[in-house]
Amino acid sequence: MAISYKKLWKLLIDRDLKKKDLQRLSGVSAASITKLGRSENVNTEIIEKICLALDCDVSDIMEITKTKIN
Repeated sequence: MAISYKKLWKLLIDRDLKKKDLQRLSGVSAASITKLGRSENVNTEIIEKICLALDCDVSDIMEITKTKIN
């Protein structure tokens, strides 16, 4: 299983926001935004800051996806 943040990027597009706007609104570092863009693990504090800044729920910005097992 893997975490996908595609919902976050779609939400930003729907709200006409850029990653820089998200960084400014949430106070999250550029490095954390980059990690999100790569679907890497981030601290739950980062997720909380983003949800508070965007006034949304965790399920609005991320989801668990099934990955193929080789």
